[in-house]
Amino acid sequence: MPNIQAFRGLRYDLGHVGSLSDVVTPPYDVIGPEFQDQLYKRHPANFIRLELNREEPGDNEHSNKYSRAAKFLRQWRQEGLMQLDPDPAIYVYHQTFKTEGGEFTRRGFMCRVRLERFGQGKIYPHEETHSGPKADRLLLTKATKANLSQIFGLYPDPENQAQNLLEKTVQGQTPHTAVDHLGVVHKMWPVIDSKVITDVAAIMGPKPMFIADGHHRYETACNYKDFLAEEEHLDSEHPANFVLMQCVGMNDPGLLVLPTHRLFRGVPSMTSQELQGKLGNCFRLESFGSGPELAASAWEKIEVEGEQGQLGFYTAQDNTWTLASVTPAGLDKLAQLAPEHSSDWQGLGVSILHRLVMENLLGLTNLPKPMYVHSVAEVIEGLQRGDSVGRDATGQMGAGGRFELAALVMPATVDHVRAISEHGERMPAKSTYFYPKLLGGMVVHLLE
Repeated sequence: MPNIQAFRGLRYDLGHVGSLSDVVTPPYDVIGPEFQDQLYKRHPANFIRLELNREEPGDNEHSNKYSRAAKFLRQWRQEGLMQLDPDPAIYVYHQTFKTEGGEFTRRGFMCRVRLERFGQGKIYPHEETHSGPKADRLLLTKATKANLSQIFGLYPDPENQAQNLLEKTVQGQTPHTAVDHLGVVHKMWPVIDSKVITDVAAIMGPKPMFIADGHHRYETACNYKDFLAEEEHLDSEHPANFVLMQCVGMNDPGLLVLPTHRLFRGVPSMTSQELQGKLGNCFRLESFGSGPELAASAWEKIEVEGEQGQLGFYTAQDNTWTLASVTPAGLDKLAQLAPEHSSDWQGLGVSILHRLVMENLLGLTNLPKPMYVHSVAEVIEGLQRGDSVGRDATGQMGAGGRFELAALVMPATVDHVRAISEHGERMPAKSTYFYPKLLGGMVVHLLE
């Protein structure tokens, strides 16, 4: 059962820094070098100096980007640029954004949540993690002794009891507001009413929590706790036993999961006929026309169908789109290829794409990471300009040349996240994209 608590957040003093919009940052894993430089120039106290300090000539074991981040944090606290709230609070956090032709507001709240190792409680992951990002984040946590950014957690609450209680509490209060580089409006209100906090904690206690984003940072928090426990005695209420988390109800109307399409690197050239021949009886196939710009029409048709097993492929060799719908024979084959996984996992669009199509039917097992993009416009741009566009949303650098193959794929849903997590499974990488990203710099949870 997740144990949630209020905490004294460390926040920017707007009297010192001016606009909150000038000092906040997106998460570290979506910031490329150019944007990093822009954030450095935006404000001398921009949060990028903590979240993703840049490497400098002469860096060594003792003086490096992690030690500089810690130095900035100490300096800003000493100068009053960042100050500790006087009272423990839960922080209501709204994000208002435009997408898919409409305006949405995703509502949630930030608190600290007691750490549980995956598989030992009611906090569930849904994606695989990698050692590199965890090592990087652990060094940063050791240096700064802080959770600089939030984990994104989802919880079931069909009647939105917890959120509605908090919304009533902040009604009529002026929020702290920031607008990010994508035009998303972020608003935050601290709630210090002890009865409200107690009631919210009681509502949340029996509920499971599913990690939507921040798997690497969650595991890093667990590793940091273990590191401290080896160095010193930790009582049960030491801040390192907790992690900063944004909690969003699964039924929140502003909770959207957007697709993550793939532009593949290192794929041998093939025509649509050759592709269709390899897919065989595992898919119902339809030639859909020519040109990268037809991605919009192809995706519209896939979305209308709304099925995980509906994929769209573009072969650069003949400039042609193919729509592919998985057949019962295809699903049977995938079940044979992945018997260790549940039918929920086997039915995911990304599982069908990677395990059945890429690895088995096409025999492409050691490809470089694809370029991950979220909008059809990015798909079209990538196909028109090739792999020299630069860094994508995940910070990957283009290597030149054209993408030989593109794939349009449906996103996993919140229901998929819950079902697969409860099975104790992990989805393939980039199965979900919860938009918008949470901002760093809204509030910090100190670990000392």
